[in-house]
Amino acid sequence: MTAFKTLLFTIVVPGSVTILIPGLLLGWGSAPGLVDIGPLRWLGLVPFIVGAGFYLRCAWDFVVAGRGTPAPIDAPKHLVVRGLYRLVRNPMYVGVLLCICGEALLFGSARLLVYAALLFVCFHSFIIAYEEPTLRRLFGASYEQYCAAVPRWVPRVRTGN
Repeated sequence: MTAFKTLLFTIVVPGSVTILIPGLLLGWGSAPGLVDIGPLRWLGLVPFIVGAGFYLRCAWDFVVAGRGTPAPIDAPKHLVVRGLYRLVRNPMYVGVLLCICGEALLFGSARLLVYAALLFVCFHSFIIAYEEPTLRRLFGASYEQYCAAVPRWVPRVRTGN
């Protein structure tokens, strides 16, 4: 049942954020202001596919390891610190942003880049105001240790030792 709820959430929320809203912003293919960057636009498939993979891997980890869904009303019961969560604390959001940046390149749309930037601000604000305080309350010291070890957005570059 948790997998079904995760699938439903994925279709409604990330589906809207990455497909419906960009489609509306682009006018479903007739938006003015699209820049023709030629064959380079197909490089946009790379961040889109990587971003979708990030999201799907994280959703899987929420179901299997966390015993919950990405939806705040049915969040994981266990702190998820495996997979991409070992690199950054918010890989699901990173995945969504990669999808939108990929679409911006694919469609040659500065409008989608602005949308991605606004989404980042919204995601970051939501994380600071709601997610992190909630996770601190639910998971206590283990979440504090996780925050100390894993950066919020950008993986740490490790030098050879």
